Parts: sequence; structure tokens; C-alpha cells
Amino acid sequence: MPMHYADRVTRVEPSATLAISALASELEAEGADVVDLSVGEPDFPTPENVVEAGQDAMDAGHTGYTTSNGIPELREAIADKLQADGLNYGPENVIVTPGAKQSLYEITQTLIDGADGQGPSARGTSSRAGDEVVLLDPAWVSYEAMVKLAGGSLVRVDLSPYDFRLEPALPDLENVISDSTELLIVNSPSNPTGAVYTDAALEGVRDLAVEHDVTVVADEIYGEITYDTDPTSLGSLDGMAERTVTVNGFSKAYSMTGWRLGYFAGPEELIDQAGKLHSHSVSCATNFVQHAGVEALEHTETAVDEMVDAFEQRRDLLLDLFADAGVDVPTPDGAFYMMLPVESPDTEWCEGALEDAHVATVPGSAFGAPGYARLSYAASEERLREGVERLVDAGYL
Repeated sequence: MPMHYADRVTRVEPSATLAISALASELEAEGADVVDLSVGEPDFPTPENVVEAGQDAMDAGHTGYTTSNGIPELREAIADKLQADGLNYGPENVIVTPGAKQSLYEITQTLIDGADGQGPSARGTSSRAGDEVVLLDPAWVSYEAMVKLAGGSLVRVDLSPYDFRLEPALPDLENVISDSTELLIVNSPSNPTGAVYTDAALEGVRDLAVEHDVTVVADEIYGEITYDTDPTSLGSLDGMAERTVTVNGFSKAYSMTGWRLGYFAGPEELIDQAGKLHSHSVSCATNFVQHAGVEALEHTETAVDEMVDAFEQRRDLLLDLFADAGVDVPTPDGAFYMMLPVESPDTEWCEGALEDAHVATVPGSAFGAPGYARLSYAASEERLREGVERLVDAGYL
């Protein structure tokens, strides 16, 4: 007898990013030289002092379980970082997770009900749609998957007509936010666009959230990677402390993707409720990794600054190269992604660019932005030049 698969899983589409990655791997296995501009991780090593802190923690015997919400030293260091960002959080407001993605999963599972309030909807027989979640498109692909896994329903606001800026799109957001909205997810700096939302845009979000009593997830995982701008943390705005869940982590700013360390912070009642899911699922984040996280927060400012400077130079290089090719690309103010407008269907364009030019990108439609391809400039300037030259030579630019 064939297995029955839960609707909450079959509702989720496979990752387009992984599909491109698999195709790139096949080409590389055949001997092709692929310029991979699809990756979502820094190409810098973890700072040496952080690696040493992890090794020292293992040598000191920090290899067992920790308290579920995280070791006190790390939660205190996270609270200090958040307070510096204007957020009035203490260690009791923080849960440390194995990666920021786990934070987002726990938050959606804690806050979103499926149809009839019974968790993920069962086989389409329910009389009520799941809780409404609003996404700002283009949006990271896993948000949609997490909402579907929680049984929620999605409403999307397209920022593409506004060069991915939120402020001019606030009237569109106002048209969809209502008293029925349970959750709004705001990612600034943004994956995939690199957009950093202005204070005026965030204040507009605040006004709508307060008016309609909406909880907001502020995903600030790229918050340390910005260029000529100092982003505001959404939860620091008046009226937002009790309705904002702030998500961050160590993967991007500290080049610790494989260490799997993230966190979220919010009101104590949320921490109490989400803590139940956290303790019954992952138990805790890895012990010695948490000790390395303390070192990352307290002693890596120079390494982070050097990495951000390099990303900014690469961004400027790509903008110049695309301008020389006659392509106008919206300027990202943060993260390390860029959205390239493409003429043909973006999935076909990305597949063709990979097969013909051996340049890997991600279709914009995977993020809710058809007609674009996402590029990551987490690659050397030499490889970025090579990638653009190949696209031009192959007729893709």
C-alpha cells in the first residue's frame, strides 16, 4: 500500500534554488567551469578567533546539552546587541536556535493556525482558511513554505513596480492589511533584492500593524551587511515592541552558515509559547557553537567591516558591468544579492544561462518576481567579471 503524505508537506513546492544548484553540480561533474552566482552564503571564511572559540569550547567539554533557550552568556550577548539596535530585550526575551531558519519555522508554527484553528488544514475539508500572512514580494522562498507548513493562507504585495522599495508600495500594502491579517513578514535588508527599507516605510508598516493589531516578524539576518545606510530595527519603533518578533543569526554577518546558529527575540509570552515547540523539537542549539557565537558578537567588528567593504566593491563593480552592457539594475543597499531584469521567462533564462554560458543564477519567479534573475555577488571580482562576460557573449545580456 502506498504511503499517505501529509497535506502540509505536499502543499510545499521544491526549492528552485536547489534545482539550479543540482543542475550546476551535474555540469561541474561533467567537467564544466560554472560561475556560480546562485549561492546564498558569504564566500569568506569564518573569522579565525570564532573558530578558535569553538575549538576551545569543545576542549573545555562544552559538548553536551544546554538549557533549551540557550546558554546564559550568549543570550546576554544577544540582548546587548539588540539593545544597541534600540530594542528593549533582555536575555529572557531570547531563544537561540540552530540557524535563523529554525527561528522562523518556530515562530510561524507558534503564531499561525490552519483551518478551523486545528493546525495545518486536513485534506481540504475545513470550512475556514488558515490564518492570513502577508508577504512583501520578492520574498525569500522559505517564507511561503513555512506558512504553508503551518496551514496559513498567503496574501502577497508586489514591490517590483517600485524597484523593490517599500515606501511607494505602502498604499498597496494598506489595501491588503486588514483585521483578518494575523502576521506580516518584513525582511530588511532583503533577500533576494538587497533593498533596505526607509524609516518612513517602516513607520508606515508600524501604523498599519497598530491599526489592525497585526504581529510583525522582522527578519534582520542581513542587518550587518549594508552600504551607506544604517537600517532601523522595526521593533524599536513606538508601538511595536509588543507586536514584533525580531529574527537574526550568525550565518551571514559572521560567515557561519554551516555552524547553524540563529535566534529570535520577542515578548515573554511568545518566548514561553514558542519555547515549548523549541524544546520538543531541536532541544537546544549546539553547545560549543553557542560559545563561538559569543565570540562572534563581541570580537569580530573588524572582520565584519572588511567583508562588508568587499561586498560593496563587488556590488559597484556589477552595477558598472551591467551599465556597460546596457542593463539597468536596481541598486541594492544591503545583503549581497542583485535582481537582474531578463526578457524571456526567467526560469528558461536561468536554465539557458547555466547550460549555454555556464553561469548559475536563480529565477526571480521563485521569489515572487517573474522577469528577474537573482544574482549573488558572494564571489570574487574575477569571477563576477567572468560571469557577466559569459552572459554577454552568449547573448543573455
